[in-house]
Amino acid sequence: MPKNMGTIDRIIRVILALGVLGLYLTNTISGTAALILGILAVIFVLTSLVSFCPLYLPLHLSTRGKQ
Repeated sequence: MPKNMGTIDRIIRVILALGVLGLYLTNTISGTAALILGILAVIFVLTSLVSFCPLYLPLHLSTRGKQ
C-alpha cells in the first residue's frame, strides 16, 4: 500500500472531519445527513492516518509531491 497523500491533503481531511463533528455536536445536522457525513468523516480520518487514499490509486493520483 504505497502512500499517496501529502501533508496538506491529510490536514484538510482532518479539518473537514472536525467540522462535521462540530456540526453534529451542535445539532446542526441530524438523521441521514449526519450518518452519511459521519461515515465520510471517519473515512477521512482513517485515510489521513495511513496516508493512503484508495480512490487515488485507480486514478493514478498523488498529493505527496516528488519523492
